[in-house]
Amino acid sequence: MSFKIKAEKREVFGKNASRRLRREGMMPAIFYGAQNVNIPLTLNKKDIFMILKSDTGENTVFQISFDSEIKDAMIKELQRNPVTDEILHADFIHIAMDKAIRVSVPVAAVGEAVGVKTEGGFVDFINREVEVECFPKDIPEHIEIDISNLHLRQSFKVEDLVLQEGIQVISDPETILVLVEVPAKEEEIAVEKEEEEEIIAEGEEPEIIKKEKEEVEEEAKEEKEEPELIKKEKGEKKEKKEE
Repeated sequence: MSFKIKAEKREVFGKNASRRLRREGMMPAIFYGAQNVNIPLTLNKKDIFMILKSDTGENTVFQISFDSEIKDAMIKELQRNPVTDEILHADFIHIAMDKAIRVSVPVAAVGEAVGVKTEGGFVDFINREVEVECFPKDIPEHIEIDISNLHLRQSFKVEDLVLQEGIQVISDPETILVLVEVPAKEEEIAVEKEEEEEIIAEGEEPEIIKKEKEEVEEEAKEEKEEPELIKKEKGEKKEKKEE
């Protein structure tokens, strides 16, 4: 779908003027054109929402018209209210359809990992976007990655991506996108067991084993040596018998 939005050059500036525009359902914006020509604009908020709700979202290439001019553009940046998340201002950038641009594209996992299906793990998204370079017409809605063959502690990296011709990956090849993790409790138990085995291998007994061994040795010692009280009673019986 090709989007076309209409804007007007903005003549009035300042916070009060911007607030007034927003109350009227409009929005202040700036169009960053070629040769560092920046044009302040006013447009309808609904047009921005229409673009954001499209499949390509902020990566959508659209046409914007003002003063009898029609330009190919993309959203460069959106300024939002940190509390309400309301869009306060939009920055657009001119796009040359015959020149490659760099954009961040969302990643979508497909398939069920072996590590989840049969090994009790879970999928953890480490990075949900990949930076690519391509012509505007080739910008994908998202990039699918098949995680079906991932086992526990295995990951899917940028270098594993298979992209269509004309799209070049810019992100670091070693960047992890998805990782099949071990549930926290099981992982902690495994680490503790491994540490215990290492201690035993080094000839050092874990504290609990030491304690149990000391108790056994103490009991053996008590059985071997008669308590002083029993010795005394035996002596008294012997003297009485002799009398």
